[in-house]
Amino acid sequence: MATTQFRIALPLLLTLTAGFVDTAGFLALQGLFTAHVTGNFVTLGAALVFGTSGVVAKLLALPVFCMVVIATRLMSSALPSGKLPALEALLGLKVLLLAAGAALAIHFGPFGNGDAWQAVATGMVLVAAMAIQNAAHRIHLGSAPPSTLMTGTTTQIMIDLADMLRASQPENAASPRPRLLGMSVNIAVFAAGCAAAALLYARVGVWCFVVPPLLGIGSLAMRCAGGGKEDQ
Repeated sequence: MATTQFRIALPLLLTLTAGFVDTAGFLALQGLFTAHVTGNFVTLGAALVFGTSGVVAKLLALPVFCMVVIATRLMSSALPSGKLPALEALLGLKVLLLAAGAALAIHFGPFGNGDAWQAVATGMVLVAAMAIQNAAHRIHLGSAPPSTLMTGTTTQIMIDLADMLRASQPENAASPRPRLLGMSVNIAVFAAGCAAAALLYARVGVWCFVVPPLLGIGSLAMRCAGGGKEDQ
């Protein structure tokens, strides 16, 4: 029972972290998405049209994210041969990057110019941290809803709702209720992370970046305490 609870709670804590980091990064780094990196295509277009800053970071976000995901996959494949728990190692590395991002944000922020090297460096460190989380989640916790990319999750929820509203369903069809409930909770937790980041940024500014490393430590501790098997 305890192992099952940890396997349910860990993805939710990762989702909370992603919502917090994405929102805090967007507010502090001139509209940079650190977790949902493809969203930077939209904000890049806006920055080019309106002449706002942050173009460099938005251009770099996707290639940095992709390179870190590749490195994470290679690292995850290599770690088991050395008898080092892969997921724990990746979560630990993510915590280090989140801590580094927090230190940069607090030392150099607030960032009035998103193209300054300090802002770009802070953003890319946070992008790297979220890339590790995304890849680790996909590789080791594959059966859980994604911790980012809520559009796909929302689409599946609407499909499940439509199926439940149908007058008749095949007798052998599995009920969509469990999946719908799990994904709905996932979206609610992500939204809670976004709201918490916005509120804290409004009150304490860049000091809000202290929270993500603490959440990361919590997820690592939860993983170590749970000791559950990984999804394959």
